[in-house]
Amino acid sequence: MKNWDVIVIGSGAAGFATAVTACCKGLSVLMLEKAPHFGGTSAISGGAVWINDTDQARQAGKSGSPDAIKTYLRTIIGDANYRPALVDAFVDSGREALAFLEQEGAVKYSLRPLSPDYYPDEAGAVDAGRALEVVEFDGRELGEHFSTLRSPPPGMLLFGGMMVNRVDIQHFLDMRRSWTSFRHCSRLLLRYGRDRLRHPRGTRLAMGNALIARMATLALRKGLDLALNVNVTALIEEQGRVTGVTIKREGKEEQLHARCGVVLAAGGFAAGQIAARFRPATQQHFTMSPATNDGAAFQLAGRVGAQEGADLPSNFFWAPVSVLRHPDGTEERFPHLVTDRAKPGVIAVNQRGVRFVNESNSYHHFASAMQQQSENAPCYLISDALAMKNYGLGLARPAPVNNDALIKAGYLHKADTLAALAQQLNLDPRTLEETVARYNRDAANGSDSEFRKGGNSYNRAMGDPAHQPNACNAPLSQGPFYAIILYTGDLGTSRGLVTTADAQVMNQQNEAIPGLYAVGNDMDSMMAGTYPGPGITLGPALTFGYLAAKHMVQQQSL
Repeated sequence: MKNWDVIVIGSGAAGFATAVTACCKGLSVLMLEKAPHFGGTSAISGGAVWINDTDQARQAGKSGSPDAIKTYLRTIIGDANYRPALVDAFVDSGREALAFLEQEGAVKYSLRPLSPDYYPDEAGAVDAGRALEVVEFDGRELGEHFSTLRSPPPGMLLFGGMMVNRVDIQHFLDMRRSWTSFRHCSRLLLRYGRDRLRHPRGTRLAMGNALIARMATLALRKGLDLALNVNVTALIEEQGRVTGVTIKREGKEEQLHARCGVVLAAGGFAAGQIAARFRPATQQHFTMSPATNDGAAFQLAGRVGAQEGADLPSNFFWAPVSVLRHPDGTEERFPHLVTDRAKPGVIAVNQRGVRFVNESNSYHHFASAMQQQSENAPCYLISDALAMKNYGLGLARPAPVNNDALIKAGYLHKADTLAALAQQLNLDPRTLEETVARYNRDAANGSDSEFRKGGNSYNRAMGDPAHQPNACNAPLSQGPFYAIILYTGDLGTSRGLVTTADAQVMNQQNEAIPGLYAVGNDMDSMMAGTYPGPGITLGPALTFGYLAAKHMVQQQSL
């Protein structure tokens, strides 16, 4: 039997946080990934983390008190689902975890100067200080492993393989009206052109891809053994302690021993068959999780008596998703997080042709509203010609990009009038015209009396800061008009395995199972199915991954 100190199952941010910490503290680590590429959902995420009172926040004068963030979390999560032990561990150890990982070179973050919590008017919320942005990373540092880093889907890349972050996107939107933005974009394009001479995609990595690449680079240098295409079939248990795993690789079965612990970081069950049992019934639903996030960790843990969390107010982290169907039958999914819904000149209507939600609220809130009435899912995101020119719509890019191929594919709908667009979408033309007219009367003054689009600091931060008097509202008045179909979707699961504050998995008797840990989406989320702010999955992922490794180191020394 082959031996390591730690075996990590899964290769997302939580798994790598555990692996990096363990490696840096002198433990030997094996990481097992079922897929042919590493990075999981984290590799295609925005990469932001939400952590209180970081060094970056202190340097910017945005130090946050523990009481304020706990008040905010208790308000959003609710007393019934608020778990003080997990929240306290996250709040008390988040800064320590991030500082350790940054000092070792595993991550690099900068503070977002403006990034409001998703419910900015609630007690304890802040407009800046908790959300941090991933600093870009040179993928060439990964060497041969760059080819096995999970790439974002094509729709999240520009020009066939160029990564951009939130700042880059704003520069591309402003490049025709700002010399600074023009120079920024020109530098990116020149770098991308050089990259494509030698690589299948750009090596300037941003967002979650940069996070995973940087963590993997350090972990591999510290001695991490990374094995892809490996299926874990069982946990090995000896005298009540998890001591290793049984795997199947290339048709052969092996047993691998872990002296300190086995860590479940396999990404939850959003892409598994069991997912449908835990989400509301909608006509069609699309997850952004890779197919390998199938709940395998739940099955493994269940066989050793692990305790699953109870149903939460939301068992998933929701997001609206549009889908492009290619001629070969494959589907390309695009999560509508920040690029279009909040922009001026864009609204969403349901199957009756009426608005049903504040389009500039968070993606989790928006998709939750889609589930409240069957007529809201799927729904339609609609824009006029000016909004399309300035911001694009889903996979459709802003000017000067030609989006005719998306129209031909049936992804993007275009018509000279609202009535004609309504007919394409099987909506009542008069109802849609009345909906737009009602919205336009308010939008001309920058307001929205019906749903308060642009009504708080988070809404406005997602809009166009150059558009006045409200960053989120402008009439839909210039034809042609455009629409895409939005379905309910998710970014992963929030329901998981019950753990201690050190990420130890608990059994049915509420006792820790020695040697077994769960982090990331395999861990029952401390957010309890709510979405308080940007990076609320990755912030805890890094924190509890760090705490799991720290606990294993402490146990080894006993």
